[in-house]
Amino acid sequence: MTTLPETDALDGLRDALGQLKSREAVALRLLESSAKHSFDPDTELDWEAPFEDGTWFWPPELVSLYGTPMWQRMSEEQRLLLSRHEAAALASLGIWFELILMQLLVRHIYDKSATSAHVRYALTEIEDECRHSKMFARVIAHSGTPWYPVSRVHHNLGRLFKTVSTTPGSFTATLLGEEVLDWMQRLTFPDERVQPLIRGVTRIHVIEEARHVRYAREELRRQMMTAPRWSQEFTRVSSGEFARVFSVAFVNPEVYTNVGLDRREAVAQVRASGHRREVMQQGAKKLTDFLDDIGVLRGVGRRLWRSSGLLA
Repeated sequence: MTTLPETDALDGLRDALGQLKSREAVALRLLESSAKHSFDPDTELDWEAPFEDGTWFWPPELVSLYGTPMWQRMSEEQRLLLSRHEAAALASLGIWFELILMQLLVRHIYDKSATSAHVRYALTEIEDECRHSKMFARVIAHSGTPWYPVSRVHHNLGRLFKTVSTTPGSFTATLLGEEVLDWMQRLTFPDERVQPLIRGVTRIHVIEEARHVRYAREELRRQMMTAPRWSQEFTRVSSGEFARVFSVAFVNPEVYTNVGLDRREAVAQVRASGHRREVMQQGAKKLTDFLDDIGVLRGVGRRLWRSSGLLA
């Protein structure tokens, strides 16, 4: 006979599941939105227009060294150049992350009905991410900056994560990669101090990523209610470790060398910067509030998130 506490727990789970939106209904709405609000960056953006002199490639407040002693010593020209290289580094990071995401999405739908709206939307998102990666690669080349790959260690950690990640872990990592950058881009595309091409790139990305975030949040909420306990616990730990990798990889130290700065000093000042810490925590706040609400930020995982610097 089922004991009363177990019955209460089952009833609570049924109530929670009842509040979840239908997976198919969510996917159908996202497919409709995709049909109305998708963009081809090759034709949507003016790739022939020259960059404007004296114009930022990233809002200065979001540049990693902003407000540090080193920033105070830099000339305006060097600050603008650093914003150019950091924008390229973030685009490079975006490509790395989207390649991981596309593989995780393919794995997610591998065992699901190909005729379902849920799978059709996943394939649509993969189409979006392919266009985004090509767009980011093109803006790097157009900027005349190097491609900034993540470190070999992080590259191989990404390979490992793709192999061992649980489904909820995959969607947690998806949201981490999407929401912090999305917050920054929402500040960038309306900012008239920023180059028009960069504003156009970020506008496209923000509009299309809003659908991706909705899809991932709905699925992660479902997974954290229905996945086995071991999977939930593994997700908490792996997502915390991924947050630590992401926070370190967010700025490639090579940008400092390439604009004529002392790399070691620059990295130390960024790590000590209260402004930078506040920027990263603010960028992650909507995500960490959501993850806390659905039970991801617990135990060891929460401690790892704190050590990443993304959780206040």
